[in-house]
Amino acid sequence: MNEQEVYYAIALTRMTGFNLQTALLLYQTLGSARAVYEQRKEVRDVLPECTDRLAEALQDWDVALARAAQEMAFIQKHNIRTLLLGSDDYPQRLAECPDAPILMYFMGQADLNRQRVINIIGTRHCTTYGQDLIRRFVGDLRQMVPDVLIVSGLAYGVDICAHRQALDNGLDTVGVLAHGLDDLYPPRHRDTAKQMIGQGGLLTEYMSETKADKLNFIRRNRIVAGMSDATILVESAAKGGGLITTGIAMDYNRGVFAFPGPVGAPYSEGCNALIRDNGAGLITGAADFVNAMGWQNDALLQQAKAEGIERTLFPNLSEEEQRVVDVLSQTGDLQLNQLSVKANIAIGQLTALLFQLEMKGVVRPLAGGSYHLLK
Repeated sequence: MNEQEVYYAIALTRMTGFNLQTALLLYQTLGSARAVYEQRKEVRDVLPECTDRLAEALQDWDVALARAAQEMAFIQKHNIRTLLLGSDDYPQRLAECPDAPILMYFMGQADLNRQRVINIIGTRHCTTYGQDLIRRFVGDLRQMVPDVLIVSGLAYGVDICAHRQALDNGLDTVGVLAHGLDDLYPPRHRDTAKQMIGQGGLLTEYMSETKADKLNFIRRNRIVAGMSDATILVESAAKGGGLITTGIAMDYNRGVFAFPGPVGAPYSEGCNALIRDNGAGLITGAADFVNAMGWQNDALLQQAKAEGIERTLFPNLSEEEQRVVDVLSQTGDLQLNQLSVKANIAIGQLTALLFQLEMKGVVRPLAGGSYHLLK
């Protein structure tokens, strides 16, 4: 961890407040939080679109740096990991978003760049119907895509049910908080949160002593959506936080899915309307979701392993498979479309070839759709 950069990043995020996109643009333009500090007198020259209010606020860092020093002590005392934008352990999916946090705080052991990351969200008034949906979905998903990371907000209802089902099924699960890591809201979820630190984690953009204000929950939703491949809405009233998150996910071009519910049921109105208006794909279980996401190969690979198909030390490769291996050995990791061009193999055929190579233990898919040569 670059402690000096973290120190300046804490101060910068405190000073820029709700100017998320401008602060991020300034940070990316200058390349570091310390560079922003060093060029604080020329902020308008560097970024002409910087508002007068923000430019004025960035002139005096004394109070913010004092608070940053206090936060650094808290971080070190409680073994909290700081995730700086641009670092390897920062959620790379989230880094692609235009309002990604410059810095986040994490307690836990989960890989936030797992190959498959989803979030499960919905009403805080989860019904028995919703609980049954989550239990079946997570249990079936565990069999089909066993390495998936499940994200939610640790709130009442759908959130806590999703976290607990993930834990019960041996899946890592991460709770994104709307406050600092010195507290937990709601307090009654503390035992579950402690378990998650050992089997997932707790993530927040807020420093200690930050209270769980209403606006923080809304801002937190963009992290839930942004760090995931897909958002799954279980139950929702006609208006609610879950619908805000699905809207953000759509803006980020992420997959959005919803479970339908009985007509007239108050906590299915939001899901039904979202499906009706083509804002979400209709799913009735894990198989629907896996098929819609194109993750069938994960499920087939798991089945093959369960049936005893093991990696061979020197697999026999077809001519086309060898061509794929040769390209990856020469270029390193490649996205599917790039690999298709360089190997001169149509994407449909290439997808099947890559699955066969994965079963033979020759390649491994990475987050973001790239493929890595193992041999």
